[in-house]
Amino acid sequence: MPDRPYILLSCALSIDGYLGSAAPRRLELSNDADFDRVDEVRASSDAILVGATTVRLDNPRLLVRSQDRREERRARGLPPSPMKVTVTERMELDAHADFFTVGDIEKVVYCASPRVADARSRLGSVATVVDGGRRVRMRRLTEDLGERGVQRLMVEGGGKVHTQFLTDDLVDELQLVVAPFFVGDSRATRFVSDGRFPWNPDRRARLAEVRQIGDVVLLRYALSARFETD
Repeated sequence: MPDRPYILLSCALSIDGYLGSAAPRRLELSNDADFDRVDEVRASSDAILVGATTVRLDNPRLLVRSQDRREERRARGLPPSPMKVTVTERMELDAHADFFTVGDIEKVVYCASPRVADARSRLGSVATVVDGGRRVRMRRLTEDLGERGVQRLMVEGGGKVHTQFLTDDLVDELQLVVAPFFVGDSRATRFVSDGRFPWNPDRRARLAEVRQIGDVVLLRYALSARFETD
């Protein structure tokens, strides 16, 4: 069985640790220079994963934006953007969402066993639906992606997905961008929820890089021995 992919978890958050506001409108936490950096990270990945809640609420396209980066991927025999991956327990996904309709690239949905038949009926024409078991486990999901040829996986949220990957000790690299403001609303989604995290006062994460990008700051943490310095 192939090794699981190198897993890079990436997100932007407010000073007080929120991924957005409680309002329906998406809150932009970063700036143009950092969006371009994220685009570069996406272009270097084989797959991008977000949770079903992110698909529903943010309606992300999850494509490489830069034409030059898309052409560079094509020159290497790759699709212009990475594979899109999502995971769902309840199958509250719309086949007309941008996740499924935008970009001529592979889309994969990992679904809990009880909803697989429904998922294949509703999404089978726009995505590959994978039976993830009674409860989708991120470790098995990443192993399956490895079998599908994914060597580098970028995880972009949301909070529930972040929590699952981190508490399962699956993340090799954590990239946090901190925005220069507070959200101050407990109804909003935090970066992670409660859980037993491997990094604690007795096992501190290694801070590998701090970089100012305009008015935000990037913090890169090495969370495994597989951390890539470049």
